[in-house]
Amino acid sequence: MTSTPAPENTAPESSAPESAAPDNPAPLLPPAKTSLYDRWAARTRTDPRVARLWRWLAPTLVTLVAGVLRLWNLGHPHALIFDETYYVKDAWTQWVLGYSATWPDGADESFVAGDTGVFETSGSFVVHPPLGKLFIGMGMALFGADSSVGWRIAVALFGTALVLLLYFVAKSLTGSMPFATVAAGLLAIDGLGIVMSRVALLDVFLSFFVLLTFWFVILDHRRTSRLFAAAIAARTDETPPSWGPVLWNRPWLLAAGAAVGAATAVKWSGLYAAAGLGIYLVVSDALARRRAGVALWPGDAAFRQGPVTFLLFIPVALVVYLASWTSWLVTDGGYGRNTLTEPVAGFWSWVPLPLQNLWGYHEQIYGFHVGLTSAHGYASPAVQWPLLLRPTSMYYQSTDAGIQNIYSMPNPLIWYAGVAAALWLIWRFVMTRDWRLALVLVGIGVTYVPWLLYPERTIFQFYTIAILPFLILGLTFGLQSVAGAASTDGYRRLSGQRLVWIFLIVALVLSAFWYPILTATSVPYDFWRLHNWLPTWI
Repeated sequence: MTSTPAPENTAPESSAPESAAPDNPAPLLPPAKTSLYDRWAARTRTDPRVARLWRWLAPTLVTLVAGVLRLWNLGHPHALIFDETYYVKDAWTQWVLGYSATWPDGADESFVAGDTGVFETSGSFVVHPPLGKLFIGMGMALFGADSSVGWRIAVALFGTALVLLLYFVAKSLTGSMPFATVAAGLLAIDGLGIVMSRVALLDVFLSFFVLLTFWFVILDHRRTSRLFAAAIAARTDETPPSWGPVLWNRPWLLAAGAAVGAATAVKWSGLYAAAGLGIYLVVSDALARRRAGVALWPGDAAFRQGPVTFLLFIPVALVVYLASWTSWLVTDGGYGRNTLTEPVAGFWSWVPLPLQNLWGYHEQIYGFHVGLTSAHGYASPAVQWPLLLRPTSMYYQSTDAGIQNIYSMPNPLIWYAGVAAALWLIWRFVMTRDWRLALVLVGIGVTYVPWLLYPERTIFQFYTIAILPFLILGLTFGLQSVAGAASTDGYRRLSGQRLVWIFLIVALVLSAFWYPILTATSVPYDFWRLHNWLPTWI
């Protein structure tokens, strides 16, 4: 497997000028005792057609695998599973009325039976923004509100797209097509990724837009690094500059702001990504200025480039977030839409009344989130998540044909290895100061650490679907290190690649073992019991 790419502005070994080549250059193909992978890699280097084929084939195949695992028998079971009872019905009334409405008692049974119009017209108090439910509603409008495929198709498509997106992110960070395929492939077969792509909840939408934000930040980093270097190189004064350039032309940062606004418009936890990345952008810019020899680099980054970065990143996120509430704002029936009978006096009197009502609604949503402490048998505080103590059983049915279960269980090997890789990544970053590792650690931090602040709140292990892509990225860096660089001793490299293959094969076997328990496939009771590895599982 390929080696870790050279740092920016450093040419890889293979790009040395011809004048520096030895008198007796090495053959294009590796020796016979090298691994099969190295032979394939050599072929892709010497044959552009093969390289071009694999650049398309690798992401296509891994996305197809993800799609099959997520779309197969998607409509089973034809029931409102776990919190589908909220999101599916809210999505349908939001699609029909423009806002989420209330439903009478016993509405679940009527809805599943095909009577999807029994809702009332009074607004329902919902605690998440509308964007995720808009996607679910689109699927229902396309396939029919009485179709369980319709309830879940948007989630399945976003879950499949998340795999492809992870491929591009991993390719951008590792510079390796094979290891990008490894990263995407691990997410494609992971149980948590599969389950959360087959149940009409909001978390896959959140995970997709958070990861999309990080990809845009990676693209912005590469572009601004070139612009910054060009601006410094264009200086005619040989003395170290006191100030660096202020960069406004950053389209990828605007795109990142739009993506994080969409993430927040699905769930408020997208705000953590916005805050964490905002800090990362300022700190990384400060370090770039220090490396370039800018004398006043801390103030330059904080007080000159910092406000510009803020203006490019946050306002567009706010616009996207507010746009997601459009249907609530332009209709009258939504919860809290006409709560304020008198306009607010004083400084805020210029704010339109619908926006004043929206602010009051948000205050109530915030109060709900911070005060949610209802008991639940599958609740799992964030401190337990790394240990995988209490995954969530979302559906269980015992029939004559066997046990049917939908269990939000990550592949245990991928999960525990990912957690270990996150710890290794911290050490590796301290040793190398590699910006790529820092960005992955920021991703883990913004999707996990904030939940530690709410130990009493009722939360669940399946929230970790937003963390999972970043754990897999950390694991990918670890596997790449185990495989060894191209310059590594032949025996060491061959042994490392074999270890990576063993890891991937075991992960694939475990995913196949768990797949029936993720998809409500009927299995014998004894087979179901074989998955109870810990007393708190299932």
